[in-house]
Amino acid sequence: MIGAVLKAFALALMIGAPIIPAIAHDRATPDNRTQMQLSFAPVVREAAPAVVNVYSRRVIAQRTPFSGDPFFERFFGPQVREQEVNSLGSGVIVDPSGVIVTNNHVVQGAQDLTVVLSDRREYRAELLLADERTDLAVLQVKADEPLPILPYDETADSEVGDLVLAIGNPFGVGQTVTSGIISALARTDVGITDYAFFIQTDAAVNPGNSGGALVNMDGELIGVNTAIFSRSGGSNGIGFAIPVEMVQTVVAAALQDGEIIRPWLGARLQSVTSDLASSLGLDRPRGAIVAEIWDDGAADRAGLEQGDVVTAVDGVEINDEAGARFRFATRMIGEIANITVLRNGREQVLTVLAEVAPGSVDGAKITVSGQNPLRGAELVQLNPAFNEQNGLDPFIKGVLVTRVERRSAARYFGFRPGDRILSLGDEQVNTLIDLDRVLRERDGADDWPVEIERRGERVSRTLSL
Repeated sequence: MIGAVLKAFALALMIGAPIIPAIAHDRATPDNRTQMQLSFAPVVREAAPAVVNVYSRRVIAQRTPFSGDPFFERFFGPQVREQEVNSLGSGVIVDPSGVIVTNNHVVQGAQDLTVVLSDRREYRAELLLADERTDLAVLQVKADEPLPILPYDETADSEVGDLVLAIGNPFGVGQTVTSGIISALARTDVGITDYAFFIQTDAAVNPGNSGGALVNMDGELIGVNTAIFSRSGGSNGIGFAIPVEMVQTVVAAALQDGEIIRPWLGARLQSVTSDLASSLGLDRPRGAIVAEIWDDGAADRAGLEQGDVVTAVDGVEINDEAGARFRFATRMIGEIANITVLRNGREQVLTVLAEVAPGSVDGAKITVSGQNPLRGAELVQLNPAFNEQNGLDPFIKGVLVTRVERRSAARYFGFRPGDRILSLGDEQVNTLIDLDRVLRERDGADDWPVEIERRGERVSRTLSL
């Protein structure tokens, strides 16, 4: 790849501009007309071949108004029609063996995937990994020769105001390039993924750009375009890209085990408000305060304490809980993260081992039987691993309804998936063991006092068999 200095040198020779020595990665505004006429073409020439089009196809069943009507189905056959749905997005080749990263929403539900390179070569693609929580997916194509790649930006030194290029396939018209600047970094107030931490750019990002590349002036991948803020559906100059640090983590997981095992800090954090900053003696709101520690978790063993203010992870300043969670999530299991905390007015660095959340992802489950209002309900005991996997608060405990059988007592009494059983028979329920004991002791009883939590609200009532 031509370095920043060589690119500037070559461009100056082409247009007859004076050659000004520069240092790689130095940032400077143009100070004459000649410099303003410099072209992005050398960067595009190197980066564009690694940006591909991703076509996904799936077949969905459409029911007609007469579906299920025995009269119409007897004479006219099944009233269900199949419809083929195609969608278009972009992707980035990150490994010459044919590894491609794109957005999860580009390939979600696809039954057939086709990748088209910038030179119009087509390949069938295999889905290696799809992660809804980061909105990233990794594909693999088998090519006869090494494919062009877009190298990662390993320095992660992008700044607001840096020039960037967005490369993709907007509206399905073919590969296009738009330019802009980085408008903001570490945007965590965007409800797109569970790990909200985005690069915001004003480079035009339109439908079809999803999964495409956000490239710096060294021709390196700094992010994967994922969404736009728009009321019309077109670009309003507000686009968001998933930072390259998370992209690298997801690609590495796809190539190693084919699944993402996320590290869990074991500490509940909350953003520092102006009032909190004042009470803590901080000069301004910054960092995230430790509100709760999971006993014997990674944070607990590292020495993190309730009331500590986390100000940086691996030397990168963070300003809220989402930023800390993102930074820690980019560490692989077994790696060390250096967490800077402010405690009693003094700053110190703690080393935290990236570990999996305790418990089982599937969770211990039972299906209730016997003479009681919960008969026919499937229940799971909550734990951090299960909660993290299912987007629940990792710190909540207890027993959760995951499924309710049709024509069961649980369905009759109105229990729903997502209900958390807090107490039964006037006894607190924290585990499946607690629940099983209450069910056995009260089996066949006429009245069952029960307290549940549903969508954040507590509901208490007495059920009569």
